[in-house]
Amino acid sequence: MRGPLPFLLVVPFDTSLFEQDSCLSGKFLGNYRDGSNINSVLITNEECISSWTSQTQPLSAAFAPAAQGFRQLVWIEEEAVDPSLKTVIAEDEFKQFLERLSSPPAMPFEQTFLESEQNIFIGTYQDASYEIFYQTPTAALLSVNSRVAIHLDAVLPRYWKSTPVPSFPVEYIPVPPSSVDPVKSVLANLAYDSTVATLVDGISIPQMRNDIRFLTGEDGQSGIVSRHSFSQGARVAAAWLKQRFEETGATCQLMPFMQGFAPNVICRYESVVNTTGTVIISGHYDSRGSFGSTRMPGGDDDGSGTTAVLSIARAIARNGVKFHQNVELVAFAGEEQGLYGSRAYARELRSLDANITLMIQADMLAYRKPGEPMQLGLPKSIGTSEVAQLVANISSLYSPELEVGFTSACCSDHQSFFEQGYASTQVFERAGPIADPMYHNSGDLSDREGYDFDQLKAIAKVQFATILHYAGFELHK
Repeated sequence: MRGPLPFLLVVPFDTSLFEQDSCLSGKFLGNYRDGSNINSVLITNEECISSWTSQTQPLSAAFAPAAQGFRQLVWIEEEAVDPSLKTVIAEDEFKQFLERLSSPPAMPFEQTFLESEQNIFIGTYQDASYEIFYQTPTAALLSVNSRVAIHLDAVLPRYWKSTPVPSFPVEYIPVPPSSVDPVKSVLANLAYDSTVATLVDGISIPQMRNDIRFLTGEDGQSGIVSRHSFSQGARVAAAWLKQRFEETGATCQLMPFMQGFAPNVICRYESVVNTTGTVIISGHYDSRGSFGSTRMPGGDDDGSGTTAVLSIARAIARNGVKFHQNVELVAFAGEEQGLYGSRAYARELRSLDANITLMIQADMLAYRKPGEPMQLGLPKSIGTSEVAQLVANISSLYSPELEVGFTSACCSDHQSFFEQGYASTQVFERAGPIADPMYHNSGDLSDREGYDFDQLKAIAKVQFATILHYAGFELHK
């Protein structure tokens, strides 16, 4: 005999959803953004929904039966971009996406380019059908073939992104006060340190320029055309990053997380004192380009964040910095397909009960809109506010030229750690929505108007100073 038909419930996030006496407890599938709102997705049954709505009378809620059963649930959302970049109405873009998804493509989702190793895909799909469970002008919840799900970035509109929804309920893990208290302590005692200032100011713009040109292929030597997560170019980049980090004294490994994806690059500096505490600073090295193009240089998104992390590693080595907490510098893959790489790593760390004391993701740091000051954007919604405040205060000490504010551009790999209860935030290039005209475009190069290495260095200084103040350090020259 079949059990009750499962229902999907989409409702504004509220911690009361997870109270033990609620029939929704244990039904959580994650939080997802819809415009300026954060929604929770839950899987339950009609009886629970009826009981819950009669007791709570929610202001808004949407639910639908999973009539065709589950394949892979995917949350699709429009990203926060400057109005000047929009040329198509969001609703029209979404309709075009559905047409691409349901129509046989001129070129299959997966295709082998034997004459070039910058390939992205292998094979074809027989089932590109979909089911919509929830839809607004700026977001939707779909069910698609599981193999289609990991390649949706190939057909998504430029300013939309996808995030996989778990197949089974997951635990809601808030950041506990015990993880926030150390951040508050550093905030309370934060003061300018001339040694820190000297260390962070040593970050080299010429070296950053060389590094980003290798990653984008602009140097004419790396051979990288694309760093898409499924491309050979991404694997070239991963091996190169591992080697560069290891040259600075870090212990590195390439960590596979899912078949077909390029690996995460995990590099670690062991603490010189006995501690399990670990600080993570990261970027994502995979890229996305124009629809239908194999050129995906990712100079800003997120070659800039990856280059900033590498510049910190070079400064660590050059100055003989030794930390009082373990420090990991990480380059994630799979971000553009839905945070696959960082989610895998964050979940692994949580399963090991790892003591991650701070996590800061760098995503898109280098573009400055003409006429605007240099800026530093911090997440308006998803992230730990105390960590964002720490970054803001450190910016005022070591990069006062940056105008600091909040951004609605959301979310990068820090979300994976925030979901696991780790204190985390993100640094971004603008105190506002995305304004880079080459965002998710094959023209995302470093040699172009608006690509600002001074801003990139200023934000990298803030990242490095945050590690130094939070982890503690000594110099061994």
